[in-house]
Amino acid sequence: MKIAIVGSTGYKERIKNHAKQMTWAGHIVKIPAFDDKYGFDELQLCEYNRGLIEWADEVHIIWDCRSVGTIFDFGMVFALHKPIKLIYLEKKTIAGVMKKYEEKISGKRERI
Repeated sequence: MKIAIVGSTGYKERIKNHAKQMTWAGHIVKIPAFDDKYGFDELQLCEYNRGLIEWADEVHIIWDCRSVGTIFDFGMVFALHKPIKLIYLEKKTIAGVMKKYEEKISGKRERI
């Protein structure tokens, strides 16, 4: 199977390790152009990743739940109707803090 891995730049090593595991399992794997790709501007990064997603039979996502680029990539995955596997999603995010805070104070004051 052809697998594209997309995800947050901060998880570059995790992405590379997952790519190795998938390759060892017999898959053909490509990973995204990260923000530090020499000579690529923002548009070229998006075009590279779009080609990667178009090529793939399945897209694996490793995301910090903050990266706008990964949200953009997921939009392309969604638009192209590609199957995905969520390999890793960061649990500690501002959305999680908001949810916990809401739960904590919900009994203390009336909602607006």
